[in-house]
Amino acid sequence: MNEKYERQMKKGVLDMLVLKLLESEPKYGYQIIQEMKEKSDETFLLKDGTLYPILYRLEDDGLIESKWSEAEGRQVPRKYYEITEEGKRTLDETELVWKRISNGIAKIMED
Repeated sequence: MNEKYERQMKKGVLDMLVLKLLESEPKYGYQIIQEMKEKSDETFLLKDGTLYPILYRLEDDGLIESKWSEAEGRQVPRKYYEITEEGKRTLDETELVWKRISNGIAKIMED
């Protein structure tokens, strides 16, 4: 399949997936990248240049918040991202839309 089309399909769901990963607990950027890779069986291999614009956009939209951790010992401070109440509502709505779209696609592809 043309790589361009695969990228377009993946791009449309990244915001939803990032919100989903943040639903359980706050995470820092590299942690999000690793979880996305592992949980998707390497379907989603994000780079910093892809993830951070998504995080900034979600933060600008009030769907996530960021906080710096304190440096402990030799550990450097990290910026953690946490989903907001508005982000949780948006995730719930987006999941419903995703299910509707997925079902519609499945019906068409079955023919």
